[in-house]
This record gives sequence, structure tokens and C-alpha cells, in this order.
Amino acid sequence: MSFTDDLQKLAASFTGRLLLPDHADYDAARRLHNGIIDRRPALIAQCRGAADIADALALAQAHHLDVAVRGGGHNVAGHACVDAGVMIDLSAMRSVRVDPTSRVAVVDGGTTWREFNRETQLFGLGATGGVISSTGVAGLTLGGGFGWLMAKHGMALDHLRAVTIVLADGRVVRASDAEHPDLFWAVRGGGGNFGIVSTFEFDLHPVGPMVTGGLVVHPYPRAGDVLRFFRDTTSAGLPDDVFMIAALAHAPDGSGMKIAGIGAVHCGTLEDAAQCLAPVKAFGPPVMDMMGPIPYAAANMMLDPTFLSGSRNYWKSQFLPALPDAAIDALVAHFAEAPTPLCQIILENFHGQATRVPIDQTAYALREPGYNAGLIAQWTDPADDERCIRWARAGYDIMVRFGGPRRYANYMDADDGGDRNLVAVYGPNLPRLRAIKRTYDPANVFKRNLNIPPANA
Repeated sequence: MSFTDDLQKLAASFTGRLLLPDHADYDAARRLHNGIIDRRPALIAQCRGAADIADALALAQAHHLDVAVRGGGHNVAGHACVDAGVMIDLSAMRSVRVDPTSRVAVVDGGTTWREFNRETQLFGLGATGGVISSTGVAGLTLGGGFGWLMAKHGMALDHLRAVTIVLADGRVVRASDAEHPDLFWAVRGGGGNFGIVSTFEFDLHPVGPMVTGGLVVHPYPRAGDVLRFFRDTTSAGLPDDVFMIAALAHAPDGSGMKIAGIGAVHCGTLEDAAQCLAPVKAFGPPVMDMMGPIPYAAANMMLDPTFLSGSRNYWKSQFLPALPDAAIDALVAHFAEAPTPLCQIILENFHGQATRVPIDQTAYALREPGYNAGLIAQWTDPADDERCIRWARAGYDIMVRFGGPRRYANYMDADDGGDRNLVAVYGPNLPRLRAIKRTYDPANVFKRNLNIPPANA
């Protein structure tokens, strides 16, 4: 049968929406958070459940069309959309069902962290989630999951107890420690390489509803001192209750003034937090102090204004085992040449429970303490594409000089594929991942990602 005939047949039972290029909502549906991505799928299948996902996937394979999967649509590399293929869009699947007695949340694959926090915080519960609230639960969790609770409770993927996943052959299975344990191991860090997750089951922990968090801001001429203070504070051994970042950015008032800041969230008691964060608030002193008691859900939204939907993005990242003075000086000098007011450099301190999980317990391999450094080039004018991308790549060259062997998958851009980067992300777990890929996706249907090729038979 032709694609048109099969599409009409699918439409008779599909509970979501099937958008062709002539549909009034097509252009809005194909747009991603990263405005530099401009792709035109042959079909956008906006699914309402696992049956819709399975049938849309079968249609794509029957007509030899590439498949892209959209959860929150935040992935900087643009893996969620595809030219001339089928975009399987989960953005209509946003249910969050919380059992406060068992402390378990069942979450649909299109849910964002804002929606997750909204429902779980009703019961004073939470799990490590993205620091930008519009980020999708699916992509962040499957690739790792940095967040404010990671030092206390581990990565987002460390909270998973099970997933329901649509496989390349159309089967819908539940993967957990007891069911398909090899698949469950692989999806915790292996991204979208093994299937399309329709639902996630998370273990929850008591969180908030009030925590202590926020930002302190310093003038840019003191950026080197701020980063050294951040380095000394974090390397001295922070308690698990606190997660801290540093950033070189621009003032939020639109002036374009460069600033240096430290952000933190402390999820312990307000008294413990006040004592822990007092040195951060006193250092300098800062020119702006917005750190204090805050609802946990609001803490997860405080960085949202720095990541504008539709802005053009190009990112580079490298994990740094330490922050020597030479690295700090080089990053400060490089940010002084940032081409637009939306560009920033972030340093995320990695410590606590997230570093105590054995490297072979999940596919995710970045388990050592240190700093995840990100070069975030953002801009709005296409005329700035070349110079912004060039700035990010030059910053990455600086970071590599001080970097360790690992990299974080969720911050990798479209040109970060290949064997070298697979080894950097997965390390000794890569051979096992390739074997599991051969079992569940031997034809490499799910290849629009940091792709793990199946092992040779």
C-alpha cells in the first residue's frame, strides 16, 4: 500500500493527531526549543499513548522513513525532529500520577519538569530534575539528569524504578530490575537508543516544599575571584544537601553587562541551609543577593529566563576533574569575548550521591566528582550563526586542555557523534550497550541520538 493509504488506515484508530505539511499546526509542531533547527518531517504523529506510538513507528518502518522522537523538544542537537521522516511527538502525553503512600510517580513521556514538580510537590515529594523547568522529563532522564537534588539523591535516572517502552519491533514492554533487566540497565543513560519510553516510574523523596536557593551576582572584573571562591568552596567538601553552580553570564536587565554569579539550592532544613550558604552570601560582598528561602518548584524555574525558547543555540561541554587557576583565567578571558548577551559559561559541581553509584550499575558513566563545564552560545539573529558557533568551539578547545575522559551526553551538540565521543560518554559500559542494542534494535531504527551502533553479530 502507498504511504497515503496506510496513513488513512492509521487515522481510523489513532487517538492523537496526524499532521501533514499542509496542516495549519504543522509549523508550530515541528519547531524545537533550539531555533537553529529547521526541519520538515513528512509526518508529525502527535501521540496520546503507547498504541499510537507503536502504530506511528510501524508506519515509518513500513515506508523506510527515519524516526525522530520528541519529548520536551529541548535537546540542543535537534534530535527530536527529522527531515522527510516521521516525528513521533509525545508532547500531548503529560500525565503525572503520584502515589504519596508508596512515594512513586508514574509520568508520561511528554511531561516537562515543571509539570512533574507541580504534581509531586503537592505531597512534599520530588526527584532530581532539570534546572530549566520546560525541559522534558524523558530526554533529561534517559541521558543522565543533572539537577538541584543530585548530590542528595543522585541523577534523575537513579530514581527510576521502571519504564514502559515501545520497541523497534512494535512490542510494548515494562523494563525494571525484574523485567528485561538488561534493557532497564541500558535506558538509564543510553538515551533513546533502545526504544520510545511512553511512561516512567520514579521513586520520590521528601523535598521542601520550602528549600533555600537562589543566585548571588558579582561584577565581571571580579569573575576570577568568584570562580576561585566557587572552586575552593566546592572542593572543600559540600554537604549532600546542597548543589552549586557558577556562571559567567550577562545581567538580566538587558544592559548587556557581563556578570559572574553563583547559584545554589540547599534541600535540608532552613537553619542548616542558612549556615551552609552564609559564606556564599558574604563573599565579595555580591552586588545582588537573591538567595534565601524559596519554594522548591520555584527554585527549579529560577534559571528559565536565561534559556529562551526559539533562540538559536550551539553548545559544547567538557567534564573537568578540577578547576586550576589556569582554567579559570582562560574561561574568564574567553567569556570577555562572548559575541551576544545570551551567551554564557556554566560550571556545575558534581559531588555527593551521584558520584557514589558504581559505574557499571547503570549505563550512565559520569560518576566522578568535578565540574561539568558548558559553553552555551545563544543568539537570535541568523547573521550571528558563524561567530557564535566559532566562539563556542574555541571555548571547548580551552576546556579540553583541562578536561578528563568523560563527557555528559545531554549537553552534546549535533557534531558530537562518533566512536571517540561514545567512549567519552559511556566508557567501559559501551561494549555492553552495543550488545543490548543488537538485541532490541538490530536495524538501528533509533539512530537520531548520540547513536550507539549495534554490535556485530
